[in-house]
Amino acid sequence: MKQAMQFFSLIFIGVLCVLVWDGFYILPEGKQAVITQFGRPVGQPQTKAGLKFKTPFIQNVQFFEKRILIWDGDPNQIPTNDKTFIYMDTTARWRISDALRFLQAVGNVNRAQSLLDDIINGTVRDFVNKNNLIEIIRSSDWSEEYVAGTTARRDMIRPPNTGRDKISEMVLNQASQVTPKYGIELIDVMFKRVNYIDSVREKVYTRMISERKRIAAEKRSLGEGRKAEILGKVDRELKEITSEAKREATEIKGKADAEATKLYGASYSKYPEFYSFQRSLESYKDIISSNTSLILSPESDLFQYLQSIKGK
Repeated sequence: MKQAMQFFSLIFIGVLCVLVWDGFYILPEGKQAVITQFGRPVGQPQTKAGLKFKTPFIQNVQFFEKRILIWDGDPNQIPTNDKTFIYMDTTARWRISDALRFLQAVGNVNRAQSLLDDIINGTVRDFVNKNNLIEIIRSSDWSEEYVAGTTARRDMIRPPNTGRDKISEMVLNQASQVTPKYGIELIDVMFKRVNYIDSVREKVYTRMISERKRIAAEKRSLGEGRKAEILGKVDRELKEITSEAKREATEIKGKADAEATKLYGASYSKYPEFYSFQRSLESYKDIISSNTSLILSPESDLFQYLQSIKGK
């Protein structure tokens, strides 16, 4: 009975540990969470920070930002109503207002950024196409003033009818009507930079050609560098292989010479007189040639074996 109680106690402790380990999670400040069960959302999003509970193993937690996020679009070349091409560089601030709808409609922040690219850029393009250049580059509080032209006349700068800030508000209002269905709240839209030139096409083409030439030169330079690197590597490997082959050949030759010396030594130690006789014959060959004359004493060591032959 006591063993059964211990067994059930261990099971209870194990289940409790599992519940604590996978059943609780912490929701940090600045985050919101959606509970999913088998991939489907369950309940309402959790927005208040603290310790939360979920069903272990069955349910998962997906966290989303509750703070304000930044969208920064790429500069776009857009024609105005008066057929002047300008570059628009736009930025915006947004946040996830409904995490459940955001999860169902978008899924993650990266996809939301791509979605905002389409919504905001398209809206900006529509309003720029409908307004003249002066409405885009001047703010609504621009007052009528005169600037010096020549000594004979002065040119008047008239204020815009709408202005850049009002147009950005109109872009915000129109884009904000689309984003709520994705669980996104668009806070504001701002034009960071507006740039225009007179002969935009020719300069754009010139810049594109120059850029392509630069890229081509860079690619060629990288190719030449890569070529030199490959050739250097091949040359280095060739030298390593040749060196290794020479080393192995020298090692084999050394071993053969050592073995030959060992065999010579064994033979000469067994027949020392024969070795001495052979060395004397070799010395005769080295010393005496066809045009050599020697005057030696009969007792010279050089005639040792000749004298012994004569004695016999």
